[in-house]
Amino acid sequence: MSFLRVYRRRTDGTLEFREAWHDDEAAQFVVNHGTVGHVSTSKATDDVDAAAGGALLEAFAAQCGEDGYAEIPESEQHRVVAQFSLKSQDGTDRDRFLERQAVSALTAHLAWRGLGTVEGSTLGSGKLTIFTRCVEPSTAVAAVKTCLREATSDFTKLSIAVAGPDAPDAFKLKHAPAGVRSFSL
Repeated sequence: MSFLRVYRRRTDGTLEFREAWHDDEAAQFVVNHGTVGHVSTSKATDDVDAAAGGALLEAFAAQCGEDGYAEIPESEQHRVVAQFSLKSQDGTDRDRFLERQAVSALTAHLAWRGLGTVEGSTLGSGKLTIFTRCVEPSTAVAAVKTCLREATSDFTKLSIAVAGPDAPDAFKLKHAPAGVRSFSL
């Protein structure tokens, strides 16, 4: 699958995104766009072979460049981490189900809002930790809370921390259950 996501900041400070991809298996070309943090709008074209998909993606990239859109490198994005406290050190079958459920929900939620991507997850040391990379950290924290409140039954055990691109391992706690005052990986 070929994929491109680009951004531009309007004069009022609002961040917009456009993305397009060609799905070889489905023979479909999709263009998606919107304001970062809000559900986007999509248009799909069916029966697009690989050669046509590549040409459409090149044309899309050229048009986005002319319109002032550009990719935001990972090195300039924030790391947002969602973490659930678990009852056991290694996690149970229920915790592994929670991991699959939360990762799936966050992947879709962040993508359809142009906020970022889920980079991975770990289960251990009494915690489920989900790593994301996001372009607007405060909007992403709100989106993670909304998504996981709706998608899981363990919201009361959720902590969220953010690290900026200048210090990618210096996480600052942005949301936590009552009584939790620190964050560690």
